[in-house]
Amino acid sequence: MEKKQDTTTSVEEKGHDIIVEESQRIPGAQPPEAFTGLKVGKIKDKAAGFKGVTAALGHATKYMAPGQAFKTMFKLNQKGGIDCPGCAWPDPDDERSKMGEYCENGIKAISEEAQKKTIGGAFFSQHSVSEMRQWSDYEIGKQGRLAEPMVLREGTDHYEPISWEDAFKMIGEELKALDTPDRAVFYTSGRASNEAAFLYQLFVREFGTNNLPDCSNMCHESSGHGLAQTVGIGKGSVTLPDLYEAEVIMVIGQNPGTNHPRMLSALERCKENGGKIITVNPLPEAGLQKFINPQRPGKMLTGGTQLTDLFLQVRVNGDIALLKAIMLQLLHEEQKNPGTVFDWDFIKEKTEGYEAFITELKNHDFGDLLKASGVSREQIKEAAAMLKKSKKIIICWAMGLTQHENGVDNIKEVVNLLLLKGSIGKPGAGTCPVRGHSNVQGDRTVGIWEAPKPAFLDKLKATFGFEPPREHGYAVVDAIKALHEEQASVFFALGGNFMSATPDTEYTAEALKKCSLTVQVSTKLNRSHLIHGKKALILPCLGRTDQDMQQAGQQFVSVENSMGVVHTSQGVLDPPSSHLKSEPAIVAGVAKATLGAKSKVDWDKMVSNYDHIRDAIEQVVPGFEDYNRRVREPGGFYLPNGAREQKFNTPSGKAVFTPTEVPEKKLGDGEYIMMTVRSHDQFNTTIYGLDDRYRGIYNERRVVMMNKADMQEAGLNAGDVVDLVGKHKGEVRVASKFIVVAYDIPRRCVATYFPEANVLVPLDAIAKGSKTPTSKWVAVEIRKV
Repeated sequence: MEKKQDTTTSVEEKGHDIIVEESQRIPGAQPPEAFTGLKVGKIKDKAAGFKGVTAALGHATKYMAPGQAFKTMFKLNQKGGIDCPGCAWPDPDDERSKMGEYCENGIKAISEEAQKKTIGGAFFSQHSVSEMRQWSDYEIGKQGRLAEPMVLREGTDHYEPISWEDAFKMIGEELKALDTPDRAVFYTSGRASNEAAFLYQLFVREFGTNNLPDCSNMCHESSGHGLAQTVGIGKGSVTLPDLYEAEVIMVIGQNPGTNHPRMLSALERCKENGGKIITVNPLPEAGLQKFINPQRPGKMLTGGTQLTDLFLQVRVNGDIALLKAIMLQLLHEEQKNPGTVFDWDFIKEKTEGYEAFITELKNHDFGDLLKASGVSREQIKEAAAMLKKSKKIIICWAMGLTQHENGVDNIKEVVNLLLLKGSIGKPGAGTCPVRGHSNVQGDRTVGIWEAPKPAFLDKLKATFGFEPPREHGYAVVDAIKALHEEQASVFFALGGNFMSATPDTEYTAEALKKCSLTVQVSTKLNRSHLIHGKKALILPCLGRTDQDMQQAGQQFVSVENSMGVVHTSQGVLDPPSSHLKSEPAIVAGVAKATLGAKSKVDWDKMVSNYDHIRDAIEQVVPGFEDYNRRVREPGGFYLPNGAREQKFNTPSGKAVFTPTEVPEKKLGDGEYIMMTVRSHDQFNTTIYGLDDRYRGIYNERRVVMMNKADMQEAGLNAGDVVDLVGKHKGEVRVASKFIVVAYDIPRRCVATYFPEANVLVPLDAIAKGSKTPTSKWVAVEIRKV
C-alpha cells in the first residue's frame, strides 16, 4: 500500500487517539497539521429513497463480485435465508418484500463480510504490524477477508501462517498453564450465533470461569437491569405488529435512519394507520423526519412519509427531567378529570409502588424540569396531550438512554410512564429497547453473561455432569482493569473489535499489550489485531453469508432478534478460502486442546451437526422446547415473554413504579457535554466510508458538532481545529485536532464520532447498576489549536 508523507496525509490515513508507547504511536494522538477534504453540506430532512438505493448498490458492486452481490441481497432477511449481520431489527412475521428485505446499511454490512478480496500469509509478510497500526480503521477494514490462521510470535512484527492444529495447541497450552481459569477473559461479539455462543460459554464454564464479558455490557446492559427490576424481564415486550397499531410511539435517544433503518418501515405503517410519533433526541435526525420507502415506488415518486409529529430536542441526559415534566402534566390532567388519563384498573391490579412514585413526582418543580430538559412548556403540554388520550403507547430507545451514569434510572422512568397509562402487555403498547447487533440478545439468552443465574448453572450441571463456577466473572470494564492490573493474562474474543469498541482507549491498549496471549476470531482485519499481547493469534471464521459444511452436510445457525423471535440463518456463498472454520468448530477445537479427555462434552458430535447443539440448548434454556422442529418453521418462533402477557416476574408478581432522581451533574466553566455518535457510514466499529450523508458531513470523521451560539461565545469559527480535553478525577485525557462543525444541537452540548472520541471516555465512568460506559455524557473543554 502506498503511503503519503505526513505533510500531505489524506483524510483516510487518520486513525485513533491511542498512545501505546512512544515508539508505537497510532495516528490520532498527533494528527496531521492540516486537514484537507472536509465538506459540510445541508442537514438532510429525509432518509432512504433513491439515494439510499444507489449508495447500497454502489457499495455492493464495488466490494463484492456482481453475481454474489445479487445472490446475497435477495436472500437477506428472507425466511430460510441469511440473517443480516448488522442490527437486530425483526423481520415481518408475514409476507416479506420481494424487492428485498434489507436496508442501505445492511447491504454495506454484507459487502464488508463478503468482500471479494482475501488476505493471508503474503499480505502479512508485506505489511508489518507497526505499519498497519498507522492505517485508519477505514483502511484496515477494506483489505479483504482473512483467508488463513495467523500467528504473531513474541518479539516479531509480522503475522505469519499457522496451522489450525498448532493454533489450537498454542491456546490450550497457554490456558492450561494459568494458575487459575479466572486469569483468562473470553469476550463475545453480538454477531455470534446461538449455537456458537452456547458452545463458547459451555467451554468457558467447563474450563472453570464466568469471565464472559460481551458487547451488551457496553450498550443495553442498562436496559436489561432497568427492565428486569420493573417488569421482570430484561427484554422488550412488544412485537413488530404492535408498532403497526400503536396510537403513539415515542422514540428516545435513538437514530433508526442510520442504526436500524428497517425500523422506518414499521414507523411508516404506524403513521398510515393513524398513529402519532414523538421523537426525543439532542440532534434532529433525517430518519425520524421523513422516510422515502425504497420498497414502494409510489412513495419514491411522491416524496415519502412524514414520520415525526413532535420533535423534542432534549439536552443531553435531560430525558428523566423531560419524562417527569410530561408525567406531571398528565397528573394535572388526571386530577382535573379523574379516571380519564391514568389506567387505574391496571395500576391497582398489576403494579406496586404507585404512591411512593407519585409522591416523589409531585416534589419536582415544573419550571426546574423544563430547564433541565431544555424543552419548552408548550412542547411538554403538546406531548402530554398526545399521550393523554392514547391507550396504546410504545416507547423505543437505544444508547441515548443507556450510556449515562443514570442509564438504569432512565429505563425505569420510561417504564413509569407506560405503567401510568397501562401501556404494557396489550396490543400496540409496551417497551422497545432496540438492540444494535444482530444476535446480542440471543447470546445473552443462551448463556453469554458474566453474572449467570443459579438456575442456568444448575441446568448446565444436570445436562453435562460438571460443576460450573458460581462466582460472577468480569464485565467489560472489570475485564479491562484486570488485564491492566495483570490479574488476567489471556484475552480471547469471539468476534468483534474490542480495541475500538471499548472506552478509555489508551488504558485499554495498555491492558491488551500486557497479555501473554490475545486471540481474535474474525472475518476481516480490524484494530484489535494490531494492539495485541506478547503473542497473538487471528483465527479466520466463516461469515453469515458463507455456506457452512460439516460432517452431516450444510448447517444453519439461529439468532434471536430484538423482539424475541428465534429464526434460522443459512449462508449461500462458497467460503472465500478453504482454510476457514465455523465459529462452533473453532470453539470445539479450542475446547478439545484445552480440556482434553477430561471434558464431559462430545465436542466432535456437537460440531458434526448443529442439531446436537440445539438439543443441548433445549435442555438448558427455558423457552426452547422442541427447538429443532420449531426453528425450521418459516419465520421461527417467539420466546416466552411474561411482560408481553402482563405476567411480571418480579418478587411481588407485579410491575414496579420506581421513584428516580433528576441528574444534577454540573459542568465547569468552559466545559461542554460530549456525546459520541455513529455516522451514517458505519456500523458499530466498522467504518464503511467517510461520509455522514444525513448530517451533511463529508470526507472527514475527526469533527466536533457545536451549537453556533457556543461557537461564537468561545471565539470559534466553523473549520477551526481544536483539541478536546477531558478531566476526570484528576486525570487528563486529550483527543487532538478535531474540526469544528456548526450544528443544530442544544447549548453546552457537542457530538463527536465513535470510536475516534473513545479516548475521552473514562473507564470508571459507568452507569450505576449496569457498569455501562457513559459514552453519552463526557465533560470536555474545547481548546483552539
